Formats: sequence, structure tokens, C-alpha cells
Amino acid sequence: MTQDVGFMAEAFEQAKASMAEGGIPIGAILVCDGEVIGRGFNRRVQHKSAIHHAEMNCFENAGRLSPSIYRRSTLYTTLSPCYMCAGAALLFGVKKIVVGENRTANMGEQFLRERGVELKLLDDSDCYELLQSYIKAQPEVWNEDNGGN
Repeated sequence: MTQDVGFMAEAFEQAKASMAEGGIPIGAILVCDGEVIGRGFNRRVQHKSAIHHAEMNCFENAGRLSPSIYRRSTLYTTLSPCYMCAGAALLFGVKKIVVGENRTANMGEQFLRERGVELKLLDDSDCYELLQSYIKAQPEVWNEDNGGN
């Protein structure tokens, strides 16, 4: 559990980096064999992108990896993954995802569990509060980012 909390703190730092750039404060890291091999944060606003969610940005920043690395990796994300990000995790073969919080959004968890991905929810209040403060200040951007859900 302590290791998960430490890695989630790194994902949270990514979320804060996004917010510092004017973006949506969601962060993710990819960890293999105890080492961070990818970092990313939501860059939809910064890049005017439809797909640069934190998890997608993290996978992109990790670069091309062998399937065996993905299968040994854990994805840490400050917010429960949407279907797009869940699909990417499945495509690459990630077997475990640790979620900071799912009170704000919970789209892909059941989809992932049904396909054998282990999910662990930390229900981290810092992850929740940071995103809630952003949503309160920028509701129109949030509603665009999550499809109005």
C-alpha cells in the first residue's frame, strides 16, 4: 500500500503540472518493476487535442515498449480512466491500474474488470479536491473533456 501511495503522489505531481499550464489537473505514471517508465498529464487544453488525456499522454511519453514490459507494468492515474484510456491500457496489456479517485468520474472500471484488469482504488482526497476545484472554476472545459457526462 505504501508503494502505491508513493507512486500516486508522483501522478498527483503530474496533475499539478497540468494545472500550472492551464490544463485539466489529471496525471498518470506508468511503473514497471518499481521504476517509473512514463509520465503524463492531461494536455487537451494545452495542445487543443481531443485525445491527450493523462493516461494517453503517459503512454506516449513512455515510448515504444515491448508487450512484456506493459504486462508487468502498473498504471497510476489520479482519476478513474475513461473508455478511451481504458481501451489503450487493454490494447497494451496493462494488468493493473491504481486509481486516485473515482467520485468525479467512473466510466471504464467495470469495462476493465470484465477484461481481467486488476483495479485498486485509493480514494485519495487530494486527487479529488484538486479536480473539484478545477471543475468549479472551469465547468465548461470539464464538460467538454468528459463528453458532458
